[in-house]
Order: sequence, then C-alpha cells, then structure tokens
Amino acid sequence: MSIGFLKGDIIPLMPNTINEIKKLNLEIFFEKNIAQNIHIDDEEFEKLGAKALSKDEILNSCDIIVYYKFNYNDIEYIKRGSILIGLFDPFVKKEKLKLLLEKQLTIFSLELIPRISRAQSMDVLSSLATIAGYKAVIISAYYFNRIFPLLMTSAGNLLPAKVFIIGAGVAGLSAIATAKRLGAYVSAYDVRISVKEQVESLGAKFVDLGLFSQEEKYGYAKKMDEEFYKRQREALKEYLKDVDIVITTASVIGAKAPILITKDMVEVMKKGSIIVDLAVEKGGNCELTKYNEIYEYNGVKIIGIPNLPALVPYHSSFMFSNNIKNFLKIIIKDGSLNLNLNDEIIRETLISNEKVI
Repeated sequence: MSIGFLKGDIIPLMPNTINEIKKLNLEIFFEKNIAQNIHIDDEEFEKLGAKALSKDEILNSCDIIVYYKFNYNDIEYIKRGSILIGLFDPFVKKEKLKLLLEKQLTIFSLELIPRISRAQSMDVLSSLATIAGYKAVIISAYYFNRIFPLLMTSAGNLLPAKVFIIGAGVAGLSAIATAKRLGAYVSAYDVRISVKEQVESLGAKFVDLGLFSQEEKYGYAKKMDEEFYKRQREALKEYLKDVDIVITTASVIGAKAPILITKDMVEVMKKGSIIVDLAVEKGGNCELTKYNEIYEYNGVKIIGIPNLPALVPYHSSFMFSNNIKNFLKIIIKDGSLNLNLNDEIIRETLISNEKVI
C-alpha cells in the first residue's frame, strides 16, 4: 500500500517520522519540495527511503493521501477508492463533502479525534492550538507599545502588562503560560469552571463572572443561548476597562464562534490596548475583527490573523507529523487499512467510507 504526503502551510511528513511509518509496510511518497518553507531539502527524505513525486502523481496513484488542510479543488484528480487523512472542516463543509461520495473515498477527519488519553499523541487540534496560543502572545507583545514584565530601574519603575485570556482550552492555557514567562500579569476567564484549577496552576488569576456552561465531548464549551452571551458580555465589559491585551480563544464545535466582545466593549478599553482574536476562522469572538487584517478602532488594535500555527511552521510541522504517524499506527495493520469500528478513535474520525458519510 502506498502513502503520499502533500505540501501545505504545515507539513504532514517530517524526516524523523519516516522510519516508523515504514514499519507499517507502507511505501512512502511525498510532494516535491514539501518542506522547502522550513529549509529541509528533498534529499533528507529520500535518504530515509521516501520518494518524491509531483502533486498530480500522488493524487492519481497513491492509496493513502495525507493533507494538512484538505483542498476541495483536488476532488476531480483524486484516484477512486483512495483513503484521505487531514483536516476537512466537516461541520462547515458538509455540502462539499458530498462531492467526494462518487469517488468512493474513505475519509478520516482529524478534527474529530476524541479527547481521550489514548488519543493524546494524535490530537492535532491540541498541537495546533498550543502553537497558536504561544504565537498570539508573541504577536501581541510585538504590537504593544510597552514591555510585558515589571522592571525596577534607576529611570523609574515599569509596570507589567495586564493580559486577559478569554477561553482556557489548549490555546488559552498556552497563551497564559507564554504571557507569564514574559512577565505579564495574567488573568483568564472560561465558561467551564472545570478549568479554574488549570488556570491557577499556571500562575494566572481565574476571573469568576458567575456564568458557567457545560463541556461537550470534544472539549469545547457547550453552545449557549443569546441571553447567556448577553449577560457574559455585560460582565466582561467592566473587566476590559483595565486590561492591556486581550486574547480570545472561544470556540463551539460545529458552530460559529460566539461574539464575546462587541463594539461598545472595545470603546471602553484603554487606548493602546490590543485584541488578538484566535477565533477569526470561525467568525471571530470580537464583533470588529476583520479576517486577515490588523487595524485600529478607537485606539485599540484588533488583530485577526488566521492560521497562526503556520507562522511557526517548523515546530507546527514537527508536532503535526508526529500526530499523523501515531494516527497511522491505529488505522494501518500489516500494510492494510484497519477499519475496526470498535476502536473509538477510528469510529469518531471516519466521516466517509466509500459511499457513506
């Protein structure tokens, strides 16, 4: 059985994973110049036994095709009966997924890997969120007109930046840890009271607004009604008056991101403040966020850069490729596809098997 890895902002195959993938009795191919953006030459892959092909050759010939984010423009070129692995955005792209049916494809959508201990080593969303949370803080520090840590100098005392994280999932916790390392005063809020201990263990203050929700099976907060979000915004508005940097990370699986910061809330923030909206790809947590734009409103800089992990491509690729390698160990046995639907990981990620979605 052959497997082909395609180029993307983040690379699904790194040299360190090749030997373990070969043990699955798979013949490994990769798209030419797959890792050019992270300065790894094709020779590094080839000397380990992988072979370079064009993208068209991989789509037309490989039994398994691995993407970072699936390109729906590739549908007509993919070999009938292929196995596809990657990020498919299945809740948003339902109609496009139906176009894959006639190709009788087997599709594994990695967004759906369950949040269980056995699946942690293949949890791509957690890997990407870790990098995104880190990068959000670094970007905010770059645009902020002051420094993060407390400094006591002969020229006067420099007070620490006040960083507020909304949403304490993987991205939020990564942002908390990064901001703390840079010396900021960090606080965080989440609708899930269960994360309070995690926030405090990183040295941040947990902001209790008295508004909590339940957790879905994928680790996301449960979607609430508009009355809940209205009360939440009212409580947040007072807190935002005194912070310098806000990083929003709130998502609801299969739905548009909730609006947590409205125009009137931005207007009460201090001039020179920063908002980094990590939910921009799902519509944004801030009402004023503009996709792939950085702009200023009423003295507040609002940053809506999508796909932040792609701005740290080496380590994002390192983590993502290890996730892929570990996932392949579950679905491939002795060089053949193992569709054991009693395995929760396989059952949850399999969104199409030949003609069924």
